[in-house]
Amino acid sequence: MSAQALRQARELLLKEYRGVLSTHSKSMPGFPFGSVVPYCLDAQGNPLILISRIAQHTHNLQKDPKCSLLVGEREAEDVQAVGRLTVLAEARRLQDEAQIEAASQRYYRYFPDSANYHRAHDFDFWVLEPVRHRYIGGFGAIHWLDQVTLANPFAGTAETGMVEHMNADHAKAIAHYVALAGLPAQVPAQLAGVDSEGMHLRIGQAVYWLPFEKPCNTPLEVRQALVSLAHAQAWPTVGQVEA
Repeated sequence: MSAQALRQARELLLKEYRGVLSTHSKSMPGFPFGSVVPYCLDAQGNPLILISRIAQHTHNLQKDPKCSLLVGEREAEDVQAVGRLTVLAEARRLQDEAQIEAASQRYYRYFPDSANYHRAHDFDFWVLEPVRHRYIGGFGAIHWLDQVTLANPFAGTAETGMVEHMNADHAKAIAHYVALAGLPAQVPAQLAGVDSEGMHLRIGQAVYWLPFEKPCNTPLEVRQALVSLAHAQAWPTVGQVEA
């Protein structure tokens, strides 16, 4: 199993925020049913989706939770020459109130509009628990991977505190990150999430993941990385992330 492939597959899952969810059709047995869904990663690093109870893919998952999520590099000119990842998973609807609350806090930061329709229009959170991954990094770079996801050590109050602090007090630093990374600057960016390997910025309706120079295992290390980036003249070369 290639450590580089594991890192690239996980980074692709972090960099993107929407994919094609394929389920087993209930109304057309034997046929796969594809639909586009936004996602973010939960505390365990698994894709978290918010879907309507009346949607076809929801009815499909209720009958058969086996599914897949296809994620590809956005705006690729040649889709066969860039990375794409298929997450083969078992979907599970969240029912525990504490889990739903944690999912809500995280998901709303990535997709603020979802707060308006989650409770009011019978939407539920589902987590896609991976069984296996198929990663293609370009022509001939094909891998079956078993363990791609990585738990977020900051999920919960630590991450929420860091995000709220940065958005409230360090807008200038966030704008500097946007400029360093060459991201769109038409509207102010907001920090949406922090994990051990990087951070997510939300700019309008789009989400972007930016890697740290090296993995961070404590809030202090995250703070040091954010301060260093706020004074950097170029985005640092990223070291090899541990698989």
